[in-house]
Parts: sequence; structure tokens; C-alpha cells
Amino acid sequence: MEVNLLFKIAAVGILVTLLGQVLKHSGREEHAFLISLAGLILVLSWIIPYIYDLFQTVQAFFAI
Repeated sequence: MEVNLLFKIAAVGILVTLLGQVLKHSGREEHAFLISLAGLILVLSWIIPYIYDLFQTVQAFFAI
């Protein structure tokens, strides 16, 4: 796994947290939820190829 990916995930987490807090304090909980959901989808789209590789490696290891 690349170190840059970890920094990207941390940056998205910090940004989503800050935006979420600002939106919640301004009374826009729905928008804060959508920001959180968008951050989750973005991070998952980065991580899914690594999860796929993990499953392929485990499958090859056990020769299923």
C-alpha cells in the first residue's frame, strides 16, 4: 500500500470533519450527511482495488 494513499485518506477525513462541523453548526445537517457520504464513497473508490487484490491473493494462496 502506498503512503500517499494514507495521506489522501487522512486529508479527506480532516476535510469532511471540518465541513461537517461547519454545516451542522449552521443548521444544515442534511448537507453535512451528504458531505460525509461523499467522503466515504471517495475513499471506498480508492480502497476497492486493494481489497480486490487482497481477495485474489488469498484465493491464489489457498488455491480455491
